[in-house]
Amino acid sequence: MRPEVKEFEERMQKSVAVVGEEFAAVRAGRANPAVLDKITVDYYGTPTPVPQIGSVSVPEPRMLMIQPWDASILKAVEKAILASDLGITPSNDGKCIRLAFPQLTEERRRDLIKQVKKIGEEGKVAVRNIRRDAIDKFKAMKKKSEITEDDLKILEDEIQKITDKSCKDIDIMTEKKEKELLEF
Repeated sequence: MRPEVKEFEERMQKSVAVVGEEFAAVRAGRANPAVLDKITVDYYGTPTPVPQIGSVSVPEPRMLMIQPWDASILKAVEKAILASDLGITPSNDGKCIRLAFPQLTEERRRDLIKQVKKIGEEGKVAVRNIRRDAIDKFKAMKKKSEITEDDLKILEDEIQKITDKSCKDIDIMTEKKEKELLEF
């Protein structure tokens, strides 16, 4: 692989990884600590993600338990979870917060599948934008006579193969997440 292509391949891999992180945050009927990653709590004046202020465990398949290291922020954690789009009411027992994940309704599953498809499509758009940037750069290099017409063609083919692989990876992740949503 040519060094000119390496930078764009890394950017595409990062886009695929971001899609994976987004999918992890989509609630799929079972308890997944990743759903808390985007929820922040005002911790001594600093917005801090919930997993960084205490331990998050999964005592049962449909339950998350959050045990903050500082019990004085239980109320703040509870408030942050209620304000989020998680759709779960936390139960606070004074020492920890429990989140019970209810069964997903058919309507909610459809909404989540639409959301997953949208995230996947946005990821593929990001990958295609990176491909466009790469091809623009290669054409500029050709214009400055840094590369030949043949080199340009080879680079375009390489970047297209990487783009296709990245889009396929996103499609596979999307399909896997959809199956997970339909499972329960």
